[in-house]
Amino acid sequence: MDFRVFVEPQQGATYSDQLAVARAAEALGYSAFFRSDHYTAMSGDGLPGPTDSWVTLAGIARETSTIRLGTMVTSATFRYPGPLAISVAQVDEMSGGRVELGIGAGWFEAEHQAYGIPFPPLGERFDRLTEQLHVISGLWTTPVGKTFDYSGTHYTVAQSPALPKPAQSPHPPIIIGGGGPKRTPALTAQFAAEFNSPFAPLETVKTQYERVAGALGEAGRSQDSLTYSAAFVVCAGRDDAEIARRADAIGREVDELRSNSPTVGTPAEIADKLAAYTEVGVQRVYLQLLDMSDLDHLEFFATRVVPQFD
Repeated sequence: MDFRVFVEPQQGATYSDQLAVARAAEALGYSAFFRSDHYTAMSGDGLPGPTDSWVTLAGIARETSTIRLGTMVTSATFRYPGPLAISVAQVDEMSGGRVELGIGAGWFEAEHQAYGIPFPPLGERFDRLTEQLHVISGLWTTPVGKTFDYSGTHYTVAQSPALPKPAQSPHPPIIIGGGGPKRTPALTAQFAAEFNSPFAPLETVKTQYERVAGALGEAGRSQDSLTYSAAFVVCAGRDDAEIARRADAIGREVDELRSNSPTVGTPAEIADKLAAYTEVGVQRVYLQLLDMSDLDHLEFFATRVVPQFD
């Protein structure tokens, strides 16, 4: 099992807060630091305000050396595909080839309204996501010295020099996730190196993995050509008192957390619950760390839970 750290800075975090988590995660041996791509808080005041995901990751890229970096997930509504391809390729070069692009259709209407971003209906958002994946992957894989063209309903690219190239070849891994029964698995099979099932119960994860595996077969890809991952809220502790303290810090009830997330509880409890997820194919877990000031939480999980999966 591969464990990664995943934070939600829109809830209230500075660049320094995020850097501290990324550095701690790197020192503790987590394989990656990922952050959400949101512009408004889902609860609370969100102070001091949002930080842009790719600006933030560019800074962290220069202040870390080994940990992988990415988004869970960039919204296709926020950026044009050409400039996004440039930004991700640049951060990949700045990091020495440690970037991964999680990308989705976008879903939080309030943040679009708050910052003047168009929010089309779901079908159009998926259409735009599909075209963005074509454009971004096309720009990255066009040979140097050649040009790239694309004609879509929402995006048209003409005679692009398709530069810069990312450090990774053929390009940074693309991560797609969600619970859509048809278009999401199909896009995953066509473009992704990883599929993520976020905050879902065991049977939902199993069903969605089966859908993705079927789409891979239809696309002529082997089922093991993809990394299967999941994301869960983390709330671990030595005993019930410590678990309750950490739950209270994020404004959640312990019983609710325990029923919704397998990464809540004592080390033995978490290992037991995660075992069922490994049986349905989960290879990688993103730990949603909601209290970014609690770096001891990361250390506790790394030293007491992770070794049970070595």
